[in-house]
Amino acid sequence: MAEPPTQSPAKSPAQSPAKSPTPEAPSPAPSPALEQASENPAIEAASEAGEEDEFLSEGYETSSALSTSATSSIYAHTIEHGRRYQSFKNGRYPVPNDDMEQNREDMKHAMMLELTDGRLFYAPVENPQLIVDIGTGTGIWAIDVGDQYPGARVRGMDLSPIQPVWVPPNVEFLVDNCENEWLMRDCDLAHFRYTIPVLKDVPKILGNAYESIKPGGWIELQELNSSLHCDDGTMPDDDPVKRMYELIVEAFTKFGMDVVLPAKLEPLLRDAGFENIQCIVKKVPIGVWAKDKTLRLIGLYQKTAVLDFMPALAGRPFKALGMSEAESQVTLALARNALGDSSVHRYFNYYFWYAQKPGSN
Repeated sequence: MAEPPTQSPAKSPAQSPAKSPTPEAPSPAPSPALEQASENPAIEAASEAGEEDEFLSEGYETSSALSTSATSSIYAHTIEHGRRYQSFKNGRYPVPNDDMEQNREDMKHAMMLELTDGRLFYAPVENPQLIVDIGTGTGIWAIDVGDQYPGARVRGMDLSPIQPVWVPPNVEFLVDNCENEWLMRDCDLAHFRYTIPVLKDVPKILGNAYESIKPGGWIELQELNSSLHCDDGTMPDDDPVKRMYELIVEAFTKFGMDVVLPAKLEPLLRDAGFENIQCIVKKVPIGVWAKDKTLRLIGLYQKTAVLDFMPALAGRPFKALGMSEAESQVTLALARNALGDSSVHRYFNYYFWYAQKPGSN
């Protein structure tokens, strides 16, 4: 039975000093699954701004036990703007794959474990035999799943060969483009995370997933929607962080990608053939302004992920908009300074979609 949508641990909207409110853009009527999931209350803000050094002793790590080697013959990379990008399939991905980006991905994994109370997925999969992780990145999710389900085979797919050399015996990695036909069949779960917004042909990829999943199997998509929100009017219309994310939306569109697609996945899942579509929406603060301690830690992770992502924006994304180096650096500097103001209560919506292929196991 599918778990009902959950909510962020919040109580009531905070009363904060009023600034110019940021009006929400008109949006289409929500789909049934999304309407059920989108009733989360506002995150309660702390009466005093949190301190980031509250979490200095907190590390991010996983309990993975590593054991056998992964192999790949595709290791070509391109250096641009001082950052390393993958070259496989003509280097279609506009975000670096170097050590800085890999560390950011692993930190985001730790954040997601805090956000989900340690759950790796929400789909009600029982006794999985084959799990695929699309856009596996560093492979950290696949490795954790392999440790949690030692009786299952776990396959991670990514354009970049940046996964660890030593992995659990039931985990393997494939360097390939998920827009090609998948060779895997009879999958119990196809998992995507931080992936859908940077794919060019999402309907085709969801179709590939549908063909690979066994009848009764599940797909799950855990995605950040890259538009900023504020429930209490503390984010002004001209907020530099908001402006930066508006530019991100424009820039990734130049690459054929939609970074606000996570809010609109239900019709695509339905068109691919899936049923029992469920959605959980979680509000993630940016910074340590929340009253709840867990949300403060999550907010610190999210703020750090944003800050660490910003240098990469001056490369391929902002250059695709025709921005000069000076324009890029000014935009980023203003956003960086604005992120230091904990009186502005910005947050992202994270969408956890899961759906089932018709049939029975």
